[in-house]
Parts: sequence; structure tokens; C-alpha cells
Amino acid sequence: MSWLEEFYIRISHLRDERTQIGRIVSAHPAEGERYYLRVLLNHVTGATSFQDLRTVNGIVYSTFHEAAERRGLIESDNTINECLDEAKVFHMPSSLRRLFSTILVFCEPSNVHGLWDRHMEAMTEDYRLTQMCPHAVEQMALLDIKNMLESMGKDISSFPLPEIDKSYDALDNEAREIIKESTIEVDPEHLGFSSFLNPEQRYAYDEILATINSGQGGVFFVDGPGGTGKTYLYKALLAKVRAEGKIAVATATSGVAASILPGGRTAHSRFKIPLNTEDGGVCSFTKQSGTAKLLMRASLIIWDEASMTKRQAVEALDNSMRDIMARPDLPFGGKTIVFGGDFRQVLPIVRKGTRSQIIDATLRKSYLWENMRQLRLVRNMRAQSDPWFVDYLLRVGNGTEDTMDADYIRLPDEICVPYTSDATDIDKLIESVFQMTLEENLLDPNYMTPRAILSTRNEYVDKINMKMIERFPGEEMIYYSFDHAEDDPHNYYPAEFLNSLTHNGLPPHILKLRINFPIIFLCNIDPASGLCNGTRLIVRGFMRNAIDAEIVLG
Repeated sequence: MSWLEEFYIRISHLRDERTQIGRIVSAHPAEGERYYLRVLLNHVTGATSFQDLRTVNGIVYSTFHEAAERRGLIESDNTINECLDEAKVFHMPSSLRRLFSTILVFCEPSNVHGLWDRHMEAMTEDYRLTQMCPHAVEQMALLDIKNMLESMGKDISSFPLPEIDKSYDALDNEAREIIKESTIEVDPEHLGFSSFLNPEQRYAYDEILATINSGQGGVFFVDGPGGTGKTYLYKALLAKVRAEGKIAVATATSGVAASILPGGRTAHSRFKIPLNTEDGGVCSFTKQSGTAKLLMRASLIIWDEASMTKRQAVEALDNSMRDIMARPDLPFGGKTIVFGGDFRQVLPIVRKGTRSQIIDATLRKSYLWENMRQLRLVRNMRAQSDPWFVDYLLRVGNGTEDTMDADYIRLPDEICVPYTSDATDIDKLIESVFQMTLEENLLDPNYMTPRAILSTRNEYVDKINMKMIERFPGEEMIYYSFDHAEDDPHNYYPAEFLNSLTHNGLPPHILKLRINFPIIFLCNIDPASGLCNGTRLIVRGFMRNAIDAEIVLG
């Protein structure tokens, strides 16, 4: 008998001995209780009767629909109201207004005015302490919500809320963006950064300031590997320019990088760059808009991580700037603009693009590149204690590290966790990164949040996270996603199939959390407040429809 025949015999014996349900008969949502029974059967383990399925937290509900709703398996008509009610336990009124604004933008509630009427009292509690007139209280809260919506790229007039009285809105729409940028507070610590710049940073700092002071304008690209102090330089420049009463606009390609810069916004939201830009494109703002007036007044514009963005986005800003400044012959209309990044790291994303297509999408292939003065930062300030690792990263980034089969590099043994094909390999990896056997480490956010495990696929990340949550102490809360396919009247895509998909930018279908557990944001919701893709938070509390988390990194 060959080894292959023996293998098949063993497999067949295993199959014969196992008793299992291959698949539960499908049901359409229109079938009512039958459908909700199927939802419960797919999620509730160990149930021995229909009554068990209808029991949630010791309460027996009369229908499967109610039980599924209370378990959070299906969306309730009252979910948003319950979320705001629960958030009142955790949040101050200002945070409630921000949550309300976020719900308007991302949840598309059907009864906005009803939400406002029901929760206005809780959202205006702080203003009622200082304002005697109910109308004034309402107007102050609406103005606050208006500003929050604008930071998310929306206008309050798009929502059926009470109108804002012009007598309370002292800033007209055209001047609002200028006023916001002009009133950004300058951190005294950042003002002192200029005294501690290394020679490379000092040269770049002086050259950029000289261009600003001359009024002639210029375009720069600050090129440096991670850790060479690009952000430190940007903060010094922003503080200097703003301290002189001038306007400095800070942007970045990603939300996390934007949140690090004082007054930072993502470049796409600040410049109104269309999601899909082609050669010769322009930004979406007009000459009469507040964005145009802001850019005309700006003395300095910074765009960090420009190496990650497609050249067409930068060229769209160039075309629009030449237009609003009425200086079509000068790059960016003669403004001083500083780009920064590292082409050794992440390049622009071109879906299913070839190597040549990806390279063609980079800023280096733009007609603007030859007009950019190159300012290079080489000295790594972040990893001075480990010069070997700095040199190793540079060799990899520059393509000079030895390769195997032309496409692979060998990682040094000292930075690898051995793989043995054993079931405990993941546990060993987690232990080497987090040292989770020490409970004091698990409860210390300063210890947990700087550490992370990256993987190439979402399904691997989910498996690691499940092991992490099992080893974490404390009470557990489980959240389920509500998944349905649009324009699918025949239910060709059942919920359990959609639940199994691990899409970029979305959490898993089953999200398990515990107090003090670190979590990470997967999308840009409100970069101005630090809520963007990559922001790390610590769970401080949770209820069925609301999570209280503290930003600790981002």
C-alpha cells in the first residue's frame, strides 16, 4: 500500500466517524420568524431548545426576531437612538455632539430631526450652564455641529436640522476656513524646535523660510527615510510661520500622518481633490470658495507623505493653484509648498498595476518634479541607539541588500521568531512581541500600544486577534456586523457568506473586546480629531451599541 492510499483511507475513516450538519437550509428575510431562527442557529452555540434560542441574558423573548435583535445579530430600528443614549453614560456634551455629527455623516439616519429633538438636551448641557435663552443654547450647539461636519467634509445644510440664525454665526462661509487656520494655537515647545535642528534640518529650515520671506515662492521636496526628522522639521516650520501671524496649511496623504501635524488635514479633504483624478485634472473648489481664499492667503503649504500619492493628485492641485493665483506660468501659482516623503516605502496604489504603471504614477514622473528643490535628510534621529538596523533598512530600501532568487531578501536570524509548523507558533510570536504572561504589561497602554503584529492577509490578523483576546483578562463584549447585499431581492448572497468576507477597512463580523484592550481605527472618520486609519486606542468601557475608547497613539 502506498503512502497516498493510506492517506486517503485515514481521511475516509475520519469522515465516517464525524457527525455534522453540512449546511442549514436557506431562508429569505421576507420569511420572518423562519429567517430569524436561521440567524440564531448560525450564531448561538449549545442551544437545546427553541426557548434556549429565544433566551438572552436570562430573559425569554416571545419571538426569534426579538431575540436576534437583543443579541445584536440584526439591525434594530432604534440602534442609533440606543447608541446615543448609552454614550451619555461615558461622554460629555461636546463628545456627544461629535458622535451625533459622525452618525449624520456615516450612518445616514432616516429621522435626523427626530434624533436632534430626542438628544438635544444631553448635547447642550454645557451650553445651558452659561446661556439663559433656550434659542441661544440650540444655536451654539448647532454651530459646533456645523464646524464638526465641515471638518468631515460635509455641510450642515445637507441635513434636516434647525436653521442657524445668522446673528449667531459671526463667520461667513468664505472667511470660515481662513479664521480656523489663523486661530490654530502655536505650541511653545514647537517654537523651540529650531534650536535643536541637526545641520541637514537647519539647511532645509533656512532655505524654506528664506523663500517664504522673499515672497517669490518655491517648491521643495524633503526626502528622507523614516526617522530622519521630517515631521520634526515640519513642526518647526509651522510654528515659526504661524507665530509671525501668517497662515500655514498642513496636510498629509494619510490620516495618521495628518493627525500628527498641528492643524493637519488629509490632502484630499483640504484641497478637495477628486477620488479619481486623471492627467490634466483640477480640484473641486472654485475661485470664490473658502478653500481658494485660504490657499491664496497661505504663506506655506506642507504635504507630507507625498511619495504615497499619485502624481495626478498633485498635478490637480498645481492646475487649480495656477488658476486661482492668476499666475499660470509658475508652479502652484508661485506659492511656497513643501512636499515630503520616502520613495523607499509605500508607493501609490495602482490596482492590478504593473511595475511600470506604478512607477509612472509616482511624483517622480510628474512634470513638476524638475521644479522641486531636493532637500535630503540622512541622519536617523529615531534609531540612533541601533545603527546596524538603520543601515540594514537603508540597504533594503535602496535595493543594495543581498537577494535570493532576485525577489527575496534574507532576514537576519536575530530579528526572526522561529517557525516550526507547530500549533503554538502563533502563541510564541504573541509572547515575543507582547510578553502577555505579565499582567501588568497588559494593563499598561504605554506598553501595549507601541507594539503590533502585521500580516499580509486580514484572515491571519483575525486569527491572531482572537488568540490575543483569549489571553486578555476582564469582561468580554461581542459585537456583530449587519451585512446585506444591495439590489439582491432574491437573496443570492446570504448573510453568512457576507459575514465571512474580510474586506479592507472593515472590522471582522464578530468583534470581541475587553476593557484595556488595544484597538486600531481602520478608516478616516475625523482626522482633525485624530480618528483616522491607523489611530490606536484603548477600550475604557462598552455597552451594547457604544464603545468608549481613549486615543493613545495617532
